[in-house]
Amino acid sequence: MRRISHDTYASIFSTVYLGLMVNVLLLVGCAPLVLLLVTTDPAASWPLLLIATPLCGPALVGAFTAFRAHGLGEGRVVRAFVAGWRRAALRALAVGAIVAVVLAIVVVDVRAVTAASWSVLVVPLCATIALLALAAAPVALTALAEAPATPLRVLLSTGAVLAVRRWYLSAVSLLVLAGQAALFVTSPALALGLTAAPALYLIWANARYTLRPVLPADATVAAV
Repeated sequence: MRRISHDTYASIFSTVYLGLMVNVLLLVGCAPLVLLLVTTDPAASWPLLLIATPLCGPALVGAFTAFRAHGLGEGRVVRAFVAGWRRAALRALAVGAIVAVVLAIVVVDVRAVTAASWSVLVVPLCATIALLALAAAPVALTALAEAPATPLRVLLSTGAVLAVRRWYLSAVSLLVLAGQAALFVTSPALALGLTAAPALYLIWANARYTLRPVLPADATVAAV
């Protein structure tokens, strides 16, 4: 029987370490949102959840930066995460805030027209806008991890256009996000402690492939 090489063991260990450490760092970076999700009823506290959501933007960029660094052979997960967080914190907060505002408007509009006869026209439109915002956000945040100097306007426009252009990848990412949310409802500890990093890795990989047409060698993402 062929023995497993030392390099294979090292690769497995570094991958497991990456996942576990990213989970821990995400818990720290998204602590306000996680605390609200665990201690409140989301149906009643959704305004607070949307207020806390933008705070997760920098943490997601940190996770995406750690994934990218790991692919380049960097084993210092915490250092990569913190570096990504610091470089893109303000723009990541802005992206998260814009997505939260869009979702808030959608929720308010849907609640306002639910009883109306013409809600069959408005609700699907609102759902489409919400899905577009959720699909564009990972692409924009991944672009920040790749090119922190990219202007906010370019991030948002590029994220929206490419999320629609490569809708099949966006659909997969949304399904992964929905699955992670469903798992959180049934088993929060498993969702937060084990599957968060793998789910985000798949979403990041999809978003990075989506960005391939515009990723440059310099410090900004080209506008679409």
